[in-house]
Amino acid sequence: MTTPEPVPGYTHDDPGLAPSPVTAADLESLLAGVLFGPADQEALRTAGEVLSGQIEQVLDVWYGFVGAHPHLVAYFSTPDGVPIAGYLARVRARFGRWIMDTCTRPHDERWLAYQQEIALRHTEPKKNQTDHADSVTHIPLRHIIAFIYPITATIRPFLTAGGHDEQQVDAMFQAWFKAVTLQVALWSQPYAGRAW
Repeated sequence: MTTPEPVPGYTHDDPGLAPSPVTAADLESLLAGVLFGPADQEALRTAGEVLSGQIEQVLDVWYGFVGAHPHLVAYFSTPDGVPIAGYLARVRARFGRWIMDTCTRPHDERWLAYQQEIALRHTEPKKNQTDHADSVTHIPLRHIIAFIYPITATIRPFLTAGGHDEQQVDAMFQAWFKAVTLQVALWSQPYAGRAW
C-alpha cells in the first residue's frame, strides 16, 4: 500500500493539534441528532471505496460550483476580489483528503480536534494563516451551512459509479448527508461560542 503524498496544511495526524472543546458526550448527542449509527459508518466505508478513484472529478464539480458564484469565490480571493490560484489549489488538495476522511476516519478525539481546526480556519483567528493567503478575513457561517446542500446533492452520481444497487447507493447517500451535517454542526462551534 502506498502512502498518499503529503498535503500542505493537512494536520489531522499532527500530535500537536489542540484538543477540541467538544466533548465525547456532545459528539454522541450530535450523532444521535443526525440519526447516525453503525450502518451509516459501514455505508460510508463503502462510499469511500467508491469515491476514492473519483476525487478529482468530485472536486471539479464542487470547484465549478464555487467558481460560478462570486459570493463564494470571494472567500478564496484578495480583498479586491482577485481569485488566488495557489490558495484555491492548496485548499482543493485538503478538500480531497476531507472526502476520504469523511468516509473512513473514526470519530475519535483526534478527529474531533481536526474538525475544530477546520472550523477555526474559516474564522478570523485562523483564516489565511495555514496558506499565508492575502484573502478576506473569514467565511460567514451562513455560507458554510448553505454549502451542505450542494456538497450532498452532487455526490450521488459519483456514488452510483460503484455498481451497487439502488438501496446501497441510497444508504451511502444518506450516510454522507448525515456525516456532512454532523461536521458542519461541529464547525459552527467557534462561531456560536457559548450559544453552541
